[in-house]
Amino acid sequence: MVCSVHSSLSAAVPAAAGARLAPPRRALRLLLAPLLLALSLLPQPLAQAQNALERQVKAAFLYKFAGYVEWPEGSFARADAPLVIGVAGADALAEQLEQTVAGRSANGHPLQVRRLQRGEAPAAVHMLFVGALDKGALQELMAASAALPVLTVSDTEQAYALGTIINFVVAEDKLRFEVALKAAATARLKISARMLSAAVRVQGAI
Repeated sequence: MVCSVHSSLSAAVPAAAGARLAPPRRALRLLLAPLLLALSLLPQPLAQAQNALERQVKAAFLYKFAGYVEWPEGSFARADAPLVIGVAGADALAEQLEQTVAGRSANGHPLQVRRLQRGEAPAAVHMLFVGALDKGALQELMAASAALPVLTVSDTEQAYALGTIINFVVAEDKLRFEVALKAAATARLKISARMLSAAVRVQGAI
């Protein structure tokens, strides 16, 4: 970035100096243009770092959720069977989640991450993060998981409105989450009171 700024400035100064008869405003624009271009590029690394941090926090939340949810009897083939976290439409998060849960377990179940492709049924997962999907794919996935004991998690109001149980939201500049108890009951999942107390909002509390 420093090299591009210096090269832009060195290219602009001779041009401005040669245009002595040009109107002052035009000359000023010639001088400022490369600087404005350079400044417009500066936030990108910051945005990338912020996105990476957000993925880390979401992955940590997903890992923690696994320890505060009770799945119905028969959800696991064995007492030590893996707890599978599916991820659809969020490959970068899936990669971060794989790193976060590597070698870890929840309630005796080793954690595994599975990336779902479009049209793939979520029947073999216990938790499902729904990422950036088009409307048709989102509706299809939510319909397929509606009658399953799957803890669905999203980060958009659109997905939450279609029935996800947990939705990530930003509150007071912090990543938080809200819970829909009705959707959890439909999936036959029990969410601990401790987890609910940490939620920024709980819908359908009884």
